[in-house]
Amino acid sequence: MTRVAAIDCGTNSIRLLVADADPATGELVDLDRRMTIVRLGQGVDRTGRLAPEALERTFAACREYAGIIKEHGAERLRFVATSASRDAENREEFVRGVLDILGVEPEVVTGDQEAELSFTGATRELAGRDDLDKPFLVTDIGGGSTELVVGEAHVRAARSVDIGCVRMTERHLVRDGAVTDPPTREQAEAIRADIEAALDLAEKTVPLREARTLVGLAGSVTTVSAIAQDLPEYDSAAIHHSRIPLARVREITEWLLASTHAERAAIPSMHPGRVDVIGAGALVLLAIMERMGADEVIVSEHDILDGIAFGLAEEDR
Repeated sequence: MTRVAAIDCGTNSIRLLVADADPATGELVDLDRRMTIVRLGQGVDRTGRLAPEALERTFAACREYAGIIKEHGAERLRFVATSASRDAENREEFVRGVLDILGVEPEVVTGDQEAELSFTGATRELAGRDDLDKPFLVTDIGGGSTELVVGEAHVRAARSVDIGCVRMTERHLVRDGAVTDPPTREQAEAIRADIEAALDLAEKTVPLREARTLVGLAGSVTTVSAIAQDLPEYDSAAIHHSRIPLARVREITEWLLASTHAERAAIPSMHPGRVDVIGAGALVLLAIMERMGADEVIVSEHDILDGIAFGLAEEDR
Protein backbone atom coordinates (compact mmCIF):
# COMPACT_ATOMS: atom_id res chain seq x y z
CA MET A 1 0.00 0.00 0.00
CA THR A 2 1.14 3.53 -0.79
CA ARG A 3 0.10 6.38 1.50
CA VAL A 4 -1.07 9.31 -0.60
CA ALA A 5 -2.52 12.75 0.02
CA ALA A 6 -4.86 14.51 -2.40
CA ILE A 7 -6.00 18.12 -2.17
CA ASP A 8 -8.78 19.61 -4.29
CA CYS A 9 -9.04 23.39 -4.14
CA GLY A 10 -12.17 24.75 -5.80
CA THR A 11 -14.06 28.00 -5.84
CA ASN A 12 -15.94 27.47 -2.59
CA SER A 13 -14.02 24.84 -0.62
CA ILE A 14 -10.67 23.13 -0.20
CA ARG A 15 -10.67 19.42 0.62
CA LEU A 16 -8.11 16.88 1.76
CA LEU A 17 -7.96 13.10 1.45
CA VAL A 18 -5.18 11.05 3.04
CA ALA A 19 -5.49 7.37 2.13
CA ASP A 20 -3.64 4.12 1.80
CA ALA A 21 -3.78 3.06 -1.83
CA ASP A 22 -3.15 -0.32 -3.43
CA PRO A 23 -1.32 0.30 -6.73
CA ALA A 24 -2.48 -3.07 -8.12
CA THR A 25 -6.21 -2.66 -7.52
CA GLY A 26 -6.67 1.09 -6.99
CA GLU A 27 -8.35 0.34 -3.65
CA LEU A 28 -8.40 3.28 -1.24
CA VAL A 29 -8.59 3.12 2.55
CA ASP A 30 -9.43 6.55 3.95
CA LEU A 31 -7.31 7.79 6.83
CA ASP A 32 -8.50 11.41 6.87
CA ARG A 33 -11.06 13.18 4.69
CA ARG A 34 -12.08 16.76 5.44
CA MET A 35 -13.39 19.95 3.89
CA THR A 36 -13.01 23.65 4.71
CA ILE A 37 -15.10 26.43 3.18
CA VAL A 38 -12.64 29.15 2.08
CA ARG A 39 -14.56 30.85 -0.76
CA LEU A 40 -11.37 31.27 -2.82
CA GLY A 41 -13.51 32.45 -5.73
CA GLN A 42 -14.95 35.41 -3.82
CA GLY A 43 -15.51 38.16 -6.38
CA VAL A 44 -13.50 36.48 -9.17
CA ASP A 45 -16.41 36.58 -11.62
CA ARG A 46 -16.62 40.37 -11.13
CA THR A 47 -12.97 41.41 -10.63
CA GLY A 48 -10.97 38.69 -12.37
CA ARG A 49 -8.67 38.49 -9.31
CA LEU A 50 -8.35 36.43 -6.14
CA ALA A 51 -9.16 38.64 -3.16
CA PRO A 52 -6.44 38.99 -0.46
CA GLU A 53 -8.77 37.77 2.29
CA ALA A 54 -9.80 34.76 0.16
CA LEU A 55 -6.14 33.87 -0.38
CA GLU A 56 -5.42 34.12 3.35
CA ARG A 57 -8.37 31.85 4.23
CA THR A 58 -7.06 29.31 1.70
CA PHE A 59 -3.48 29.51 2.95
CA ALA A 60 -4.69 29.03 6.54
CA ALA A 61 -6.43 25.81 5.47
CA CYS A 62 -3.27 24.72 3.64
CA ARG A 63 -1.23 25.18 6.81
CA GLU A 64 -3.70 23.02 8.73
CA TYR A 65 -3.61 20.35 6.00
CA ALA A 66 0.19 20.36 5.93
CA GLY A 67 0.20 19.32 9.58
CA ILE A 68 -2.27 16.49 8.93
CA ILE A 69 -0.28 15.20 5.95
CA LYS A 70 2.92 15.21 8.00
CA GLU A 71 1.21 13.48 10.91
CA HIS A 72 0.03 10.63 8.66
CA GLY A 73 3.35 10.35 6.85
CA ALA A 74 1.97 10.54 3.31
CA GLU A 75 4.56 9.58 0.69
CA ARG A 76 2.99 11.48 -2.20
CA LEU A 77 0.95 14.64 -2.47
CA ARG A 78 -0.94 16.11 -5.39
CA PHE A 79 -2.70 19.47 -5.18
CA VAL A 80 -5.29 20.17 -7.86
CA ALA A 81 -6.79 23.63 -8.27
CA THR A 82 -9.91 24.21 -10.30
CA SER A 83 -12.23 26.94 -11.50
CA ALA A 84 -11.41 30.08 -9.49
CA SER A 85 -7.65 29.75 -9.91
CA ARG A 86 -8.06 29.14 -13.65
CA ASP A 87 -9.92 32.41 -14.01
CA ALA A 88 -7.78 34.71 -11.84
CA GLU A 89 -5.25 37.20 -13.18
CA ASN A 90 -3.15 36.90 -10.00
CA ARG A 91 -3.11 33.11 -9.80
CA GLU A 92 0.72 33.15 -9.51
CA GLU A 93 0.31 34.62 -6.03
CA PHE A 94 -1.84 31.62 -5.17
CA VAL A 95 0.71 29.19 -6.66
CA ARG A 96 3.60 30.69 -4.71
CA GLY A 97 1.67 30.58 -1.43
CA VAL A 98 0.74 26.92 -1.81
CA LEU A 99 4.30 25.98 -2.79
CA ASP A 100 5.72 27.74 0.29
CA ILE A 101 3.30 25.94 2.64
CA LEU A 102 3.01 22.46 1.15
CA GLY A 103 6.14 22.08 -0.95
CA VAL A 104 4.22 21.31 -4.15
CA GLU A 105 2.85 23.53 -6.86
CA PRO A 106 -0.90 23.42 -7.36
CA GLU A 107 -1.82 21.96 -10.73
CA VAL A 108 -4.30 24.37 -12.26
CA VAL A 109 -6.15 21.76 -14.28
CA THR A 110 -8.35 22.41 -17.28
CA GLY A 111 -12.07 21.83 -17.11
CA ASP A 112 -11.67 18.65 -19.14
CA GLN A 113 -8.98 17.30 -16.79
CA GLU A 114 -11.18 18.14 -13.81
CA ALA A 115 -14.04 16.24 -15.44
CA GLU A 116 -11.89 13.16 -16.05
CA LEU A 117 -10.72 13.07 -12.43
CA SER A 118 -14.26 13.50 -11.12
CA PHE A 119 -15.60 10.75 -13.37
CA THR A 120 -12.92 8.30 -12.26
CA GLY A 121 -13.51 9.01 -8.58
CA ALA A 122 -17.29 8.79 -8.84
CA THR A 123 -17.75 5.71 -11.01
CA ARG A 124 -14.97 3.38 -9.86
CA GLU A 125 -17.33 1.69 -7.37
CA LEU A 126 -20.40 1.85 -9.61
CA ALA A 127 -19.03 0.53 -12.90
CA GLY A 128 -19.58 -3.15 -12.08
CA ARG A 129 -23.12 -2.85 -10.76
CA ASP A 130 -25.77 -4.61 -12.84
CA ASP A 131 -28.64 -2.55 -11.43
CA LEU A 132 -27.41 0.67 -13.03
CA ASP A 133 -27.96 1.42 -16.70
CA LYS A 134 -25.11 2.95 -18.67
CA PRO A 135 -23.76 5.30 -19.83
CA PHE A 136 -23.31 7.40 -16.72
CA LEU A 137 -23.62 11.16 -16.62
CA VAL A 138 -21.40 12.42 -13.82
CA THR A 139 -22.09 16.01 -12.81
CA ASP A 140 -19.81 17.82 -10.37
CA ILE A 141 -21.50 21.06 -9.28
CA GLY A 142 -18.77 23.25 -7.88
CA GLY A 143 -18.58 26.85 -6.79
CA GLY A 144 -17.37 28.33 -10.07
CA SER A 145 -18.11 25.67 -12.65
CA THR A 146 -20.01 22.46 -13.26
CA GLU A 147 -18.44 19.45 -14.96
CA LEU A 148 -20.59 17.21 -17.14
CA VAL A 149 -19.07 13.87 -18.12
CA VAL A 150 -20.65 11.00 -20.06
CA GLY A 151 -19.01 7.58 -20.16
CA GLU A 152 -19.11 3.94 -19.21
CA ALA A 153 -15.80 2.37 -18.12
CA HIS A 154 -14.04 5.43 -19.55
CA VAL A 155 -14.96 8.99 -20.40
CA ARG A 156 -16.67 9.41 -23.75
CA ALA A 157 -17.23 13.17 -23.64
CA ALA A 158 -16.79 15.94 -21.10
CA ARG A 159 -17.44 19.65 -20.78
CA SER A 160 -16.91 22.22 -18.03
CA VAL A 161 -19.38 25.12 -17.97
CA ASP A 162 -19.36 28.24 -15.79
CA ILE A 163 -22.51 27.64 -13.77
CA GLY A 164 -21.20 26.95 -10.26
CA CYS A 165 -23.27 27.82 -7.19
CA VAL A 166 -21.03 30.69 -6.06
CA ARG A 167 -20.73 32.16 -9.54
CA MET A 168 -24.51 32.07 -10.10
CA THR A 169 -25.18 33.56 -6.66
CA GLU A 170 -22.68 36.40 -7.08
CA ARG A 171 -23.79 37.13 -10.64
CA HIS A 172 -27.54 37.25 -10.00
CA LEU A 173 -28.36 37.47 -6.29
CA VAL A 174 -25.85 39.96 -4.84
CA ARG A 175 -27.09 43.55 -4.60
CA ASP A 176 -25.10 46.28 -2.80
CA GLY A 177 -22.77 43.68 -1.36
CA ALA A 178 -25.51 41.48 0.14
CA VAL A 179 -27.33 38.39 -1.11
CA THR A 180 -31.02 38.97 -1.88
CA ASP A 181 -32.96 36.97 0.69
CA PRO A 182 -34.96 35.27 -0.63
CA PRO A 183 -34.33 35.70 -4.36
CA THR A 184 -37.00 37.36 -6.45
CA ARG A 185 -38.75 35.39 -9.18
CA GLU A 186 -36.86 37.44 -11.77
CA GLN A 187 -33.50 36.61 -10.18
CA ALA A 188 -34.28 32.88 -10.07
CA GLU A 189 -35.37 33.00 -13.70
CA ALA A 190 -32.11 34.75 -14.63
CA ILE A 191 -30.10 31.98 -12.96
CA ARG A 192 -32.16 29.35 -14.77
CA ALA A 193 -31.59 31.12 -18.10
CA ASP A 194 -27.81 31.07 -17.54
CA ILE A 195 -27.95 27.39 -16.66
CA GLU A 196 -30.00 26.49 -19.73
CA ALA A 197 -27.62 28.42 -21.99
CA ALA A 198 -24.67 26.57 -20.48
CA LEU A 199 -26.39 23.21 -20.96
CA ASP A 200 -27.09 24.12 -24.60
CA LEU A 201 -23.36 24.74 -24.97
CA ALA A 202 -22.46 21.49 -23.22
CA GLU A 203 -24.80 19.48 -25.43
CA LYS A 204 -22.79 20.45 -28.50
CA THR A 205 -20.11 17.99 -27.34
CA VAL A 206 -21.64 15.93 -24.50
CA PRO A 207 -24.69 13.70 -25.24
CA LEU A 208 -26.55 14.46 -22.02
CA ARG A 209 -29.81 12.86 -23.16
CA GLU A 210 -28.12 9.56 -24.01
CA ALA A 211 -27.07 9.01 -20.38
CA ARG A 212 -29.11 6.52 -18.37
CA THR A 213 -27.79 7.04 -14.83
CA LEU A 214 -27.05 10.43 -13.26
CA VAL A 215 -24.33 10.53 -10.59
CA GLY A 216 -24.16 13.82 -8.68
CA LEU A 217 -21.09 15.09 -6.84
CA ALA A 218 -19.99 17.90 -4.53
CA GLY A 219 -21.53 19.96 -1.77
CA SER A 220 -24.68 21.24 -3.46
CA VAL A 221 -25.74 17.71 -4.37
CA THR A 222 -24.79 16.11 -1.05
CA THR A 223 -26.62 18.87 0.82
CA VAL A 224 -29.78 18.28 -1.23
CA SER A 225 -29.49 14.60 -0.33
CA ALA A 226 -29.14 15.41 3.37
CA ILE A 227 -32.22 17.64 3.21
CA ALA A 228 -34.18 15.01 1.28
CA GLN A 229 -33.40 12.43 3.96
CA ASP A 230 -34.14 14.89 6.79
CA LEU A 231 -30.83 14.00 8.42
CA PRO A 232 -30.29 15.37 11.94
CA GLU A 233 -26.68 16.15 10.96
CA TYR A 234 -24.44 15.72 7.95
CA ASP A 235 -23.85 11.95 7.60
CA SER A 236 -21.51 10.87 4.79
CA ALA A 237 -22.47 7.20 5.11
CA ALA A 238 -26.18 7.98 4.68
CA ILE A 239 -25.52 10.35 1.79
CA HIS A 240 -23.08 8.18 -0.19
CA HIS A 241 -25.00 6.35 -2.95
CA SER A 242 -28.36 7.68 -1.77
CA ARG A 243 -30.94 7.99 -4.55
CA ILE A 244 -33.05 11.15 -4.67
CA PRO A 245 -36.10 11.27 -6.98
CA LEU A 246 -36.62 14.15 -9.39
CA ALA A 247 -39.84 15.24 -7.67
CA ARG A 248 -38.03 15.55 -4.34
CA VAL A 249 -35.16 17.54 -5.88
CA ARG A 250 -37.71 19.91 -7.45
CA GLU A 251 -39.56 20.32 -4.14
CA ILE A 252 -36.34 21.08 -2.24
CA THR A 253 -35.09 23.50 -4.89
CA GLU A 254 -38.34 25.46 -4.88
CA TRP A 255 -38.28 25.67 -1.08
CA LEU A 256 -34.64 26.79 -0.98
CA LEU A 257 -35.29 29.56 -3.50
CA ALA A 258 -38.28 30.79 -1.47
CA SER A 259 -36.64 30.53 1.95
CA THR A 260 -34.83 33.09 4.08
CA HIS A 261 -31.21 32.91 5.25
CA ALA A 262 -32.41 32.02 8.74
CA GLU A 263 -34.60 29.18 7.47
CA ARG A 264 -31.79 27.68 5.42
CA ALA A 265 -29.28 28.10 8.24
CA ALA A 266 -31.63 26.21 10.57
CA ILE A 267 -31.36 23.02 8.47
CA PRO A 268 -29.29 20.76 10.76
CA SER A 269 -27.21 19.25 7.94
CA MET A 270 -26.43 22.61 6.29
CA HIS A 271 -22.81 23.78 6.34
CA PRO A 272 -22.72 27.50 7.24
CA GLY A 273 -20.65 28.21 4.13
CA ARG A 274 -23.42 26.90 1.86
CA VAL A 275 -26.38 28.80 3.27
CA ASP A 276 -26.26 31.61 0.70
CA VAL A 277 -25.31 29.50 -2.35
CA ILE A 278 -27.32 26.29 -1.94
CA GLY A 279 -30.38 27.60 -3.81
CA ALA A 280 -28.37 28.24 -6.96
CA GLY A 281 -26.59 24.89 -6.61
CA ALA A 282 -29.85 22.99 -6.24
CA LEU A 283 -31.24 24.77 -9.30
CA VAL A 284 -28.25 23.63 -11.37
CA LEU A 285 -28.92 20.03 -10.30
CA LEU A 286 -32.63 20.29 -11.10
CA ALA A 287 -31.99 21.75 -14.56
CA ILE A 288 -29.53 18.95 -15.40
CA MET A 289 -31.99 16.27 -14.28
CA GLU A 290 -34.76 17.78 -16.35
CA ARG A 291 -32.50 18.21 -19.38
CA MET A 292 -31.36 14.56 -19.43
CA GLY A 293 -34.74 13.17 -18.36
CA ALA A 294 -33.41 11.60 -15.15
CA ASP A 295 -35.93 10.08 -12.72
CA GLU A 296 -33.40 10.27 -9.89
CA VAL A 297 -29.84 11.22 -8.99
CA ILE A 298 -27.38 8.87 -7.30
CA VAL A 299 -25.34 10.93 -4.87
CA SER A 300 -21.65 10.15 -4.46
CA GLU A 301 -19.26 11.28 -1.76
CA HIS A 302 -16.44 10.01 -3.96
CA ASP A 303 -15.34 12.51 -6.54
CA ILE A 304 -12.31 14.39 -7.82
CA LEU A 305 -10.38 13.73 -4.56
CA ASP A 306 -10.68 9.99 -5.10
CA GLY A 307 -9.73 10.41 -8.76
CA ILE A 308 -6.57 12.27 -7.73
CA ALA A 309 -5.71 9.58 -5.19
CA PHE A 310 -6.32 6.76 -7.69
CA GLY A 311 -3.93 8.49 -10.09
CA LEU A 312 -1.24 8.70 -7.42
CA ALA A 313 -1.64 4.99 -6.64
CA GLU A 314 -1.44 3.99 -10.28
CA GLU A 315 1.92 5.72 -10.75
CA ASP A 316 3.48 2.51 -9.40
CA ARG A 317 1.71 0.22 -11.88
